[in-house]
Amino acid sequence: MTMLKVVIVDDEEPARKLLREYLSADVDIQIVAECANGFEAVKAVTDLKPDLLLLDIQMPRLDGFEVLELIGREVDVIFVTAYDKYALRAFEVHAVDYLLKPFSSDRLCEALDHARKRLAAREQLPVRDLAASARSGAKVERVLIRDGSNVHVIPVSKLDYVEAQDDYVCFRSEGKRYLKQQTLGEVETALDPSQFVRIHRSYILNVDRLARLELYAKDSHAAILRDGTRLPVSRSGYARLTAILQ
Repeated sequence: MTMLKVVIVDDEEPARKLLREYLSADVDIQIVAECANGFEAVKAVTDLKPDLLLLDIQMPRLDGFEVLELIGREVDVIFVTAYDKYALRAFEVHAVDYLLKPFSSDRLCEALDHARKRLAAREQLPVRDLAASARSGAKVERVLIRDGSNVHVIPVSKLDYVEAQDDYVCFRSEGKRYLKQQTLGEVETALDPSQFVRIHRSYILNVDRLARLELYAKDSHAAILRDGTRLPVSRSGYARLTAILQ
């Protein structure tokens, strides 16, 4: 049997200890890292390339779903949590299994068998539609961007605008650029529409950054930001923007 490389992620040391004890009975498990928060988990995935994460959900700084958003399709995940309310969302993002604390060693073995079967089939991990899984009416308060093993956390209040760039979007904040593989439509859905307006097919603007609107040509306008940046405004974007500003 192929050795399964596992990373344990839980902010509570007793929970990590219990998982460590359960896993020690399986000679085909190699614990390659233990992480006390989501930032450590992202770094472990980048550096160690594990097969599987045993991942808590409610953690400070980054929760389990935010970790999953950052690692994408790189590794399988078994969620390990004390809360049953996240179960549906966990399977929407194609988690291998969902263990509800407290659980037995037999229940963990069952989840590990599921992980081994998925790995043995050598199936590519499905696309994890985290945006769809999170559609509960609540809007995001921060943007998470992974840069290698580093994670940037940007409060949406500090965003100036978002620009589509091929298969990526570029978040502009405080003079810096952050690229993320995502569609502008997904970003638009996640942001508060009373604060962020799609002014053009390629741009979403934080209306707090707008200094003025200028007529650029017939039926065409430009948004002038407080820092002097000029962004194109389409006819439909102009209508949406003026409706917000009224």
